[in-house]
Amino acid sequence: MPTPSAVLPAPARLALASTVLAALAGAASPAAAVTPTASDARAIAIADRVMLALGGEAAWNATRYLRFDFAVDRGGQTVMRRAHVWDKWTGRYRVEGRDKDGRDVVVAMNLNTKEGQATVAGAAVVGEVLEKTLEAGYAWWVNDTYWLLMPYKMRDPGVVLTLVGTEKKGDEAWDKVLLTFEGVGLTPKDRYWVFVNAKTSLVDRWEFVLKGEKTAPVPFDWKGWRAYGRIRLADDRVNPKDGTRIHFPVLDVPASLPDEAFTLAAP
Repeated sequence: MPTPSAVLPAPARLALASTVLAALAGAASPAAAVTPTASDARAIAIADRVMLALGGEAAWNATRYLRFDFAVDRGGQTVMRRAHVWDKWTGRYRVEGRDKDGRDVVVAMNLNTKEGQATVAGAAVVGEVLEKTLEAGYAWWVNDTYWLLMPYKMRDPGVVLTLVGTEKKGDEAWDKVLLTFEGVGLTPKDRYWVFVNAKTSLVDRWEFVLKGEKTAPVPFDWKGWRAYGRIRLADDRVNPKDGTRIHFPVLDVPASLPDEAFTLAAP
């Protein structure tokens, strides 16, 4: 089982972890987040339009639980899959996946305190191994939630928004918004272009170049938008060039979850 960075880019990675947590956990308000003064007023308006299309700030804040599996497919085979359960209001979090050596890893932690428990290959870990395993679980949360929830985060502190143009194809048009980062992150040269459908105000595509590399942007189409409770989510991302698929075969916004769902021995 390859590591996360080996199979896919990790947008914002741990570098933006504190920003991600502040914007997503508890009753945080993405739409009300402070946007850097360098942002384009037109791009800010588009980001606000996206939030409304997703259900709105109030609906997002009222959504407490997210349960989802993050999966990566290549050549028609699933090369990675992780199962997440997250309580946005309290920071309780559980993730189950495999490490780079193919060992089963389960992490149950609180994202706010960074404290928790973990098992590797079915055995409880302690000390430095526990610390590193909790860090890995936190990194999985940062990466996988960004792939799922990026449209909710366009107004996060430190994100600079710039409207760089409009693309058209037939009767459809997209506003193309560039996301860069100001004063946050270990990789501030990362760049993301988000294509917002002019009619639906939903994200249909994103492209990115990591670490300022002089390479062509990597594209992924966002597909499968639909309502989950009071918010909207898309469960599929496909690279039109090489067919790589990042998807969420389990995606749910349950009204309630038992406490046991956030333990190592969750049913």
